[in-house]
Amino acid sequence: MAELDKIVLEGLEFHARHGVFEAESAFGSRFVVDVEFYVRITGTDTLSETVDYSAVYDLVRARVTETRFSLIEALAHSLAEALLRAQPSAAVVVVRVHKPHAPLPGVFRDVYAEVRRDRKEL
Repeated sequence: MAELDKIVLEGLEFHARHGVFEAESAFGSRFVVDVEFYVRITGTDTLSETVDYSAVYDLVRARVTETRFSLIEALAHSLAEALLRAQPSAAVVVVRVHKPHAPLPGVFRDVYAEVRRDRKEL
């Protein structure tokens, strides 16, 4: 099989209330989502044969802001499966959910969970 091409939506930022602690639910914090789609780019100029960025953004925004998860791992898993179902041209999707303000007792740059799903796994 030939190499797949890649389409990336990077740095989608949302305020949401995910986390295991009560304060995270009450106040929320910033979450950042990156999505990589592995597709066959055919050279056609037709939206139906590629990834619909607007639909991806809307799905990610809704899932991140309207559904509460205790773990960013569960959110990443949920996003990956929903995005593969919604974007039929994608063979593989990689979703990263960053929680740059995770409640940790020290200095750190970022915490994220990454999920990779293949269409064959659906």
